[in-house]
Amino acid sequence: MTREVKKIIAVVICCEFLICLGMSLIFPVMPFIKNEYHFSAFDMGVMSSLFAFVQFVASPVVGQTSDKMGRKPMLVWGLLIFSLAEFVFALANQLWLFDISRAVDGLSAAMFVPTSMALAADLTSVKDRAKVIGWLSAAFSGGLILGPGLGGILANINYKFPFWVAGILGIISTLVAMFLLPSDSDERFKSTTDNPEGNLLSGGWVQIKKLLSPVMVTLFLMIFIMSFGLAGFESIYSLYVNEVHNFDLQSIALVLTLNGIISLILQVFFFDRMVQWWGEIRVIRYCFFASAIGTVFVIYDHSHWQLIVATLVVFEAFDMLRPAITTLLTKMSKDNQGLLNGVNMSLTSVGNIVGPLISGALLDINYQYPYWIVIVFLMGSFIITFGLQHLRRQNA
Repeated sequence: MTREVKKIIAVVICCEFLICLGMSLIFPVMPFIKNEYHFSAFDMGVMSSLFAFVQFVASPVVGQTSDKMGRKPMLVWGLLIFSLAEFVFALANQLWLFDISRAVDGLSAAMFVPTSMALAADLTSVKDRAKVIGWLSAAFSGGLILGPGLGGILANINYKFPFWVAGILGIISTLVAMFLLPSDSDERFKSTTDNPEGNLLSGGWVQIKKLLSPVMVTLFLMIFIMSFGLAGFESIYSLYVNEVHNFDLQSIALVLTLNGIISLILQVFFFDRMVQWWGEIRVIRYCFFASAIGTVFVIYDHSHWQLIVATLVVFEAFDMLRPAITTLLTKMSKDNQGLLNGVNMSLTSVGNIVGPLISGALLDINYQYPYWIVIVFLMGSFIITFGLQHLRRQNA
């Protein structure tokens, strides 16, 4: 990578970290919002669903729009819209305003995250792409890890103070992107889309055919299963280990903290090397298998320290799956990176919606059912990776 490309990537990584930090600042104070305004659990669930639903609907359209209008405008506007959404939430005192804020938040995530991944694909060679996507994933994870702790501290001042801070971080990120990212007229910053006029909205059958090719459909299926499995596993994990294995708050916090630290180390220092050693498909295969085996141990092992180790194996496998699948997806097409990453984010959103709903419903029936459903999906994906390798060779 040239020095200029490294500078651009560094700016995007900084912005992604700040926006994810801002998003996760709000997590610890949501119960206080619920109690303060006497909202029901359903009301809070609608807020979360609105975020994921808007992200799901908007991601493919926004991603493809960035293929046509350029990456920088989409990144800058996404950051600015995020800031406005946080300020609206800080000022809101009625349910409909809270809902609008969360919906706009979902739009900002749809604008920024897939565009940043598409930009990484535009500017990097195939050799460097896994490294850069690993860095972006680390920035994403780092912001989400540090945010809740900082949000809990800020909430001691005022329970809405974290939202003001999130909005300010968004403004800072907007200014950083606006002044430090080069203009889209710079050839190094342009999308690699070969045919920007041929798009899904205007009947681009070539793009449709590419998206519906067997290898692409297989990758999209894996994206959904990965997000479904992670959301299904993670959404009930605290309830599961507390009720079944008697984990206290300190034990749960220890697991999540260790996961954050290990995940950052793996994504920054080891992900690129893993891809070089094994290739993306083998990394994906090993991660699906490791997460399935780890989930089995979470169900049947009753030793606290062994449960913690098994949980970390599952979480780290999922944390490697996301950048591995994204890296492979970007390598399968030289154009329409915005559209591809938009579909990626959209399918992730569907998994994030469906996973917690199914896991929560099954947990009420039997505590083992949610994780056995996750295991079945993960092992199915493990088997599919062998077919994916064959399809990729045919596609080469």
